[in-house]
Amino acid sequence: MTVSSDPILVTVTGRDHPGITARLTGILSDIGATLLDIEQVVVHGNLNLALLALFPETRSGLKELLFAAKELGVTLDFKPLDGGAPRRAPGSRYVVTAIGRELGAKPLHDVASTLAAHGANIEKIARLSVERLSSVEIQVLLQREEEADALKQALLALATQNSFDLALQREGLFRRSKRLVVMDMDSTLIRIEVIDELARAKGVAEQVAKITERAMQGEMDYDESLRQRLSLLRGLDVGVLRKLAAELPITEGAETLIRVLKRLGYRTAVISGGFSIAAEALKARLGIDYAYSNALEVVNGQLTGRVTGPIVNAQRKAELLETIAQAEGVLLDQTIAVGDGANDLLMLQRAGLGVAFRAKPKLREAADTSLSASGLDAILFLLGITERELLEVA
Repeated sequence: MTVSSDPILVTVTGRDHPGITARLTGILSDIGATLLDIEQVVVHGNLNLALLALFPETRSGLKELLFAAKELGVTLDFKPLDGGAPRRAPGSRYVVTAIGRELGAKPLHDVASTLAAHGANIEKIARLSVERLSSVEIQVLLQREEEADALKQALLALATQNSFDLALQREGLFRRSKRLVVMDMDSTLIRIEVIDELARAKGVAEQVAKITERAMQGEMDYDESLRQRLSLLRGLDVGVLRKLAAELPITEGAETLIRVLKRLGYRTAVISGGFSIAAEALKARLGIDYAYSNALEVVNGQLTGRVTGPIVNAQRKAELLETIAQAEGVLLDQTIAVGDGANDLLMLQRAGLGVAFRAKPKLREAADTSLSASGLDAILFLLGITERELLEVA
């Protein structure tokens, strides 16, 4: 049987019920049509089905499809297309994940307009949330790879101006095959900075804050700033730190994130420039697999103001990420790093996906993506996991 060289696009809409796709594809099979492509989505019980096929030259079968559609209670339209079999459009594919308390027409209009302004064509939109429209995944085709960074910055600016998060990721196998997630502790996994709380307990909060500010302004490196701040804690009873470690305020979404990652077989780690007593307590509380941080020297039950072992600074964090990945047999492309400060930058850059979480502007601009309006569990949406799937493993 000779088939036409030009395909026909058949679109089917209407109230969904079992048997529609089976009936229509059965007709295509019976008439010897060649099915080239198929897409189907159901939105609130309404079917949208598209079939691209090469029909016999006589175009027999179209009448059968129309009769079948009428019997099935759906609407069927068809449109001849020029150019033969479909070809893959040139360009690079990316995924934009939008996450908010409530996404509506205005936020999605702004996102779509930003994508269009940078030449990104929307190919597919999928809802990740269940009850409310609070998270969607938008697959786009970016014709010019050099536009990716400009698009990322434009989406970051849009998210900053609004109360939702936008993440841009290169679509591909590694996006969906992450196996290791490492996180900073202070102001990331927990809502406080432990050293600030210790400084308040010792009565040196103002002095510690001034040193922190000088370090942030680039007037001293991290190692020196840590040494100076720790020296102010000399003589503090270690019981203060142990009590604080037992009552750490967990960041919104952290417990859900770790629980789901563990159920799915991911490995997790906390890599912190904070202190080991707190990090180990958090590791035990949340069931995290690894914990690396600074070990404070304690003599006669009091802090000496010094650390034992190497300081966990930015370089050390990046090295520890590589060490854990190697130990677990995981490629760096399969890792996610999450942090909030300049001390996390190298770690975020080394990971397959670096997420700036409620971070300073410079880190947000440098990271692969950022989350500011959402909790830590929003990272699961970045992996393409839907809310319905989360309910299955909760």
